[in-house]
Amino acid sequence: MHEIYTLEKEATPLPLKHIPQPPSKLYVKGKMPAEDTVLLCVVGAREHSSYGEDVCKKLIAGLKGYNICIVSGLAIGIDGIAHRAALETGLQTVAFPGSGLDPKVLYPASHARLAEEIVYAGGALISELEMQTVAAPWTFPQRNRLMAGISKATLVIEAELLSGTLITSRLASDYNREVGAVPGNIFSPLSAGPHMLIRGGAIPITCTDDILEMLGFERRDGMGQEQRIVQANLFGGLNENEKRVIEILQIEPRTAEQLVQKTGHSARVVNEILSSLEVQGLIEEGERGFRVK
Repeated sequence: MHEIYTLEKEATPLPLKHIPQPPSKLYVKGKMPAEDTVLLCVVGAREHSSYGEDVCKKLIAGLKGYNICIVSGLAIGIDGIAHRAALETGLQTVAFPGSGLDPKVLYPASHARLAEEIVYAGGALISELEMQTVAAPWTFPQRNRLMAGISKATLVIEAELLSGTLITSRLASDYNREVGAVPGNIFSPLSAGPHMLIRGGAIPITCTDDILEMLGFERRDGMGQEQRIVQANLFGGLNENEKRVIEILQIEPRTAEQLVQKTGHSARVVNEILSSLEVQGLIEEGERGFRVK
């Protein structure tokens, strides 16, 4: 059983002591990150796309083995995906809910189990709000400053122009922290926020190496080439029809019906190709159709 304890002002993590209006105290459940751990704040849209979810999972998975802690707000959407991706990758993760830490008011209630998993895995829940403070419009911007302030950098994955996510990125910039943003589909309103940030000087994040560099680690030389070599080994034994389907699915998920239209093959042939690729473990079926693993 993990008890909630209080960090008084003098015990506040050093990065938070140097932001405007530093917290007078923090309530903590779980284990605070060590001083030498690099903290990365990951935030994004509540109503995210499958692209945003995939990007979040893959970028965080690429950080496996590094002394990096993922910070987010426990919210539904990209926040929750970031926490879960960190847990699955074996990274420490810390959540700043927009409420007090009392289980009766912890927000959102649907992420109560996730909060327990975070603490059980060696992470922490942190709030400066009194224990039984209920989430309200004013509590989220207040906690956002802590997320931005405690982290070395903030990464934005999908955000509309008028969103709380951009509050966190603006605060990070105000605190002289790095800000990274993932480019998105130019036709999607969820890309408007990241693209605005990139135009304003945020670092475009297109792979895990970009994150590592933003956090002060060395890029893994040749990572892109290594990925291409692995991919060539995986796809090298495929026939031309299977390679064509893989090429299509690497762009975006497609249903079997869409693949029939795209390839010109019959439904029977497409289904045979999909079955073969699934057996080989190269593709999987998701909500939007088949996609490359």
